[in-house]
Amino acid sequence: MELQDKIIALIADVLGVEPTVITADTKMEDVEEWDSLMHVMIIGELESRLGISIPLEEAAEMESVREILEKAGAV
Repeated sequence: MELQDKIIALIADVLGVEPTVITADTKMEDVEEWDSLMHVMIIGELESRLGISIPLEEAAEMESVREILEKAGAV
């Protein structure tokens, strides 16, 4: 499984939605479950599950899966 696929699967898992709901083009505003608390949980899980560390100030500015993938070096 490619890193991009792993990150998308992780985001879907944290949000509790079907993996098909999340794509590289998904934005926070597109998923009702994706609020600021869930965003912090996603960033935390990226580090604990995949070893991907994103500085908090950068993470706070991200609003889409594509931005997360770019910061994680998966695109």
